[in-house]
Amino acid sequence: MQKINLITLGCSKNLVDTENLATQLNAGNCKIVFDGNVSESRIAIINTCGFINDAKQESIDTILNYVSAKEENKIDKLFVTGCLSERYKDSLRKEIPEVDKYFGADSLKDILQSLKLDFKKELLGERTKSTPSHFAYLKISEGCNRKCSFCAIPLIRGKHKSTPIEILISQAKNLVENGVKEIILIAQDSSMYGYDLYKEYKLANLLEQLSEIEDLEWIRLHYTYPVNFPIDALKVINDKKNICNYIDIPFQHISSNVLKNMKRGHDDKKIYELIDLFRNTITNLSLRTTLIVGHPNEAEQDFEELKQFVRQSKFDRLGVFTYSHEENTYAGDNMQDNVSEEIKMKRAEEIMEIQQEISLQNNTKKIGEIFRVLIDRVENEKYIGRTEFDSPEVDNEVIIESDKQLKIGEFYKVKIFDALEFDLFAKLLD
Repeated sequence: MQKINLITLGCSKNLVDTENLATQLNAGNCKIVFDGNVSESRIAIINTCGFINDAKQESIDTILNYVSAKEENKIDKLFVTGCLSERYKDSLRKEIPEVDKYFGADSLKDILQSLKLDFKKELLGERTKSTPSHFAYLKISEGCNRKCSFCAIPLIRGKHKSTPIEILISQAKNLVENGVKEIILIAQDSSMYGYDLYKEYKLANLLEQLSEIEDLEWIRLHYTYPVNFPIDALKVINDKKNICNYIDIPFQHISSNVLKNMKRGHDDKKIYELIDLFRNTITNLSLRTTLIVGHPNEAEQDFEELKQFVRQSKFDRLGVFTYSHEENTYAGDNMQDNVSEEIKMKRAEEIMEIQQEISLQNNTKKIGEIFRVLIDRVENEKYIGRTEFDSPEVDNEVIIESDKQLKIGEFYKVKIFDALEFDLFAKLLD
């Protein structure tokens, strides 16, 4: 029996790819370790991220760490796959030849062949989960057709390609039968779901069919896009009890000048219209967005407009990134990276300071309220859970005091008694 260490870097979409690979490896009589210690197995497969500079550096550092382990005879084989390998395969082979083999982002069969294992078609869609047993990510499509100036994803993952609804429903049912309570829909662009297959947007249909799966408690929507957002999905989200009142939609900026430079395909008016529509259609909506600061030619006036947008919109959840100058993207090839790293970092910090204040105000209003929470883990003798308004790892958490022993992956009612910027404190209700 071969013991294989699967190391996943980057986003949840990469995580799904790793879990699909793990299923095939298990079927080949391999023992799988997820993100284990360097010396925990004799074979290591690193699933890399190549999206922005920080992610690329983390991937390279991880590869070099395992190269050192190989040189010290702690491992026998080292394979590298994923987005970084897809994008820079030739350069990596030249610069780090100690890796036994480099694979692209969609190379499951090739990896199996290199390990002298058979690909089992009947296992397609089955997953060996690396996340806690009660939640899972469901990748509804791959690739992206958008032309955003800063983004290398279309170069790495290709054109948008939806997974048929019947396959996704089958995958979701399989996950639920194996104990999953919450399914998080992910893609490069969830708004486009179904158009390539059905010639019409099918996100609403997918959500509706998922909501009918027995024992599926929460369905959560990530990675939508402002242009062509399927408006009919909003009513489904609002009406179905097991679809979380939660939308993740990366707006990236509000200045029309910057949005034009980013090639987002819309202006500030479109964003404000969508926010109003979302909040007027979905009761108690938790709206999450991400922003990019420091895009080429982002002037101080543009940034001031962005700060005002954050203050005015009062997003429930917000993340901010500094612009990363990526070769072969439109901005990387045609624009100067003319905002200094120091200014980028300063602007990101200013946005997060505004958001911290908003988040504290929002959380303080919840004191005295009762919520249904899903328990994720135990930490420092406290139970850590989430409301339907929070996604794992990126959003707020509820820290629960309880004399009673609670079960990970189960739902409980709690009452909030205190709040910080990104944490709620609660007591269990009997």
